[in-house]
Amino acid sequence: MNKFKVFAFAFVIATCSLLAQGPNLSKDYKSVENKVIDWRHDFHQNPELGNREFKTAEKIAKHLKSLGIEVKTGVAHTGVVGLLKGDKPGKVVALRADIDALPVTERNDLPFKSTVTSEFLGEKVGVMHACGHDTHTAILMGVAEILSKNKDKIKGTVKFIFQPSEEGPPPGEEGGALLMVKEGVMENPKVDAIFGLHINSQTPVGMIRYKSGGTMAAAQSFTIKVNGKQSHGSQPWAGVDPILISAKIIDGLQTIISRETKLTEEAAVITVGKIKSGVRFNIIPESAEMIGTIRTLDYDMKDKLNKRMVEMVETIAKAYGGTATCEIKDATDITYNDPALVSQMLPTLERVAGNDNVVIQKAITGAEDFSYFQREAPGFFFFLGGMTPGNTASFPHHTPDFLIDDAGMQLGVKAMTELTLDYLNK
Repeated sequence: MNKFKVFAFAFVIATCSLLAQGPNLSKDYKSVENKVIDWRHDFHQNPELGNREFKTAEKIAKHLKSLGIEVKTGVAHTGVVGLLKGDKPGKVVALRADIDALPVTERNDLPFKSTVTSEFLGEKVGVMHACGHDTHTAILMGVAEILSKNKDKIKGTVKFIFQPSEEGPPPGEEGGALLMVKEGVMENPKVDAIFGLHINSQTPVGMIRYKSGGTMAAAQSFTIKVNGKQSHGSQPWAGVDPILISAKIIDGLQTIISRETKLTEEAAVITVGKIKSGVRFNIIPESAEMIGTIRTLDYDMKDKLNKRMVEMVETIAKAYGGTATCEIKDATDITYNDPALVSQMLPTLERVAGNDNVVIQKAITGAEDFSYFQREAPGFFFFLGGMTPGNTASFPHHTPDFLIDDAGMQLGVKAMTELTLDYLNK
């Protein structure tokens, strides 16, 4: 083979490789980088609680409309949905960002620190983006800007879902992903696949973590009501002590996890978070109430735990002369990454972040209502690094010291953009 043929062959291989990688959007990514950071700072400085994200939604809608994207507002109270149709027909992919903040008072000393206060459960509280939803919102706004400028490269339709109240709606209200699904966000047009990300304060910038299958736990709340018989504290034999029964129930619930659950398959948690009973030191009260949470990563395991909890609560109370009920309510479903979709799109993440920077992680017992979107279409939810590399003092989510490095967001923009284009154009 002469030199010319060698050169030509190499050129063809290189060209095919570039085509396989999709369009080169490096200039677009650079052009939105500072905008994304500025948007994030603005959202961080002006956070709003779930179902109350009025100004946040207004800013999102204004930006999407400026890009020529079809916009619907007021979805699930304050949600915003944008629809971008590519120049060619094809599948429909949805991209989701959550937009709500938390009732947390920020301790960080940042130029864009939140000093916002609001009312939560009847109390005055600080409000902070203590879980990174400000970064998710800014990232998706950046993705929308890039994709709107590249409609000619889109074969299909992109649905941008800016979701309120991921942390849960106020008591007595509906909200979040479940309400968005009820209102038809995954229909008209019907979504074929959905992608979402969550920035992580304890994962280094430049890294992506993921897990196929059960990724985050189903979250359920439970309320246990125990009834006994009131008596004087000096004569416990004259009554039935609901506090003692409660203690035995708590102990019994832990044996469901430690002795009846196959933890080598998936993790599970039962936690009693609050117990209330009695009014005076020398009175055995008539009743007690406990509330708590259940976390599971497997549907069969979830059903078994629920069944055993009800049985155990009633049986233990009866054994000590009292009665008890256990009411269990769903909060979020299992965040389940469709294995086929993960396998299909993993090469995209590896190309964007680098093979060594895309790593498998273990399941998380935290919960995400992204799971409700995954009930309607195959979904892939992954974690984006937001910790400054080399940092040894990162703080967990939902804390006053929670901190994200702005540098982490650029990879988020690239990942969501490239996932969209690769999925639609394959």
